[in-house]
Amino acid sequence: MFRVRDQLRALIDGSKTSQALVDACLARIARDDRGDDGIGAFLDVDDAGARAIAAASDARRATGQTRGPLDGVVVAVKDNLCQRGRPTTAGSRVLAGWRAPYDATCVARLRAAGAVVVGKTNLDEFGMGSSTERSAFFVAKNPWDRARTPGGSSGGAAAAVAAGFGGAGLGTDTGGSVRQPAAFCGVVGVKPTYGRVSRHGVVAFASSLDQVGVVADDVFGAALLLSAVAGVDPHDATTSTRPLPSLLGDDVGGAGVRGLRVGVPRGLWAEGGVEDVILRALDESCARLAADGAVIVDVALPHAAHAVATYYVLATAEASSNLSRYEGIRYGPRRGPPEGGGAELGALYEATRALFGAEVRRRILLGTFVLSAGFYDAYVAQAQRVRRRIALDFHDAFGAADVLLLPTTPTLPFRLGDKTSDPLAMYLGDLFTLPASLAGLPAASVPVGTTTAGGPTTLPLGLQLVGRPFDEPTLFRALRALAVDVTLPGDVT
Repeated sequence: MFRVRDQLRALIDGSKTSQALVDACLARIARDDRGDDGIGAFLDVDDAGARAIAAASDARRATGQTRGPLDGVVVAVKDNLCQRGRPTTAGSRVLAGWRAPYDATCVARLRAAGAVVVGKTNLDEFGMGSSTERSAFFVAKNPWDRARTPGGSSGGAAAAVAAGFGGAGLGTDTGGSVRQPAAFCGVVGVKPTYGRVSRHGVVAFASSLDQVGVVADDVFGAALLLSAVAGVDPHDATTSTRPLPSLLGDDVGGAGVRGLRVGVPRGLWAEGGVEDVILRALDESCARLAADGAVIVDVALPHAAHAVATYYVLATAEASSNLSRYEGIRYGPRRGPPEGGGAELGALYEATRALFGAEVRRRILLGTFVLSAGFYDAYVAQAQRVRRRIALDFHDAFGAADVLLLPTTPTLPFRLGDKTSDPLAMYLGDLFTLPASLAGLPAASVPVGTTTAGGPTTLPLGLQLVGRPFDEPTLFRALRALAVDVTLPGDVT
């Protein structure tokens, strides 16, 4: 009942009210999300607020004044998106107890559409991580196998959708933080073109890369959510004035993929490192698309192999700057200076910033180093040049293809704890998501099946599509053909 399609059907035919949906959702969260054995998808659940919004939605529906297809539908938002009056921690103790005084633009647009925000989802601290093990509060778990990660940093949002705690949610994607957890949890995750969705009210990590994305149980739900939150915003000068064409009409859903050129950059994984089951799924998906009339072509992304190094210079440099605002004065808790440390400002900063977790400190230190005098040209300027080369590679590839198909991740969901002591291994897991982020392109992960290759537990398989800038309609056209409807853990509990 918590898939977006099912919620809509029940609301339209009158078999369920929004209040009934919210009550059932809250009961499931209370049962499955809390405690040591719980999934840990939510950092904050707004029972009273969700029930009030649902009651207002039911009143509108009773008088035929609904605000659109999302009116009364239960959704969640990542806890680095400001929601007025609710805790917004970005998964960090530096913001523990802070309540946002305003809504992020994307949250305000969900509210305007009548969606019921049931709570704020777990994440790696400030979005810095790929497993949600770097949350300062507790680890999130994969609903398919609670010994495994749901991915990160939007792992809580993906886990919430897979577990049936709501059919869709908002996340953020800086280097793959929507797409990777979507692949690990068997759901759809879409990072739109940079500038398609406002970043106003997003707790900043790396401003030239951060983008609000959507997570949903299927492509239809993702299209509804993206359509609701996209658009120009006077609060964010980087948003585009280009309107978002229909992602749901006959021009998208009825066209199929006949004649669509699908580029496959096989050179990116030619040297190995990708699990065989994922490559088999990619080959099978290519065959399926070809049978539907698509044209499969080989393309090259020669500089994409440098995406990890490029990203971890530029993103950490921007993080070093963005996170300097947390000094214990304007946001979150203030910590006094250490014993005997005096009352000077520097001691206040030091004591407060000691609240940052190890991964955040690592990235701040790296970013401060590459920005320092004598190193900027060698690191940041060079990384900017490589970023430009990666974008040009995509431009060339799109001369031969309309969309690109590649793995979302090189591995199946890994076990919790497997990579926490090896940051480089964790970073290399983003190899296939980072290039599209650096180029600012729309990209999405969709489920293409399941496997037991990782052992007796059934695990989802996800693949990634990348589109031209601001060409989300073609991307969604391909997503509809590529996606396989899998039975999620939340469908059977």
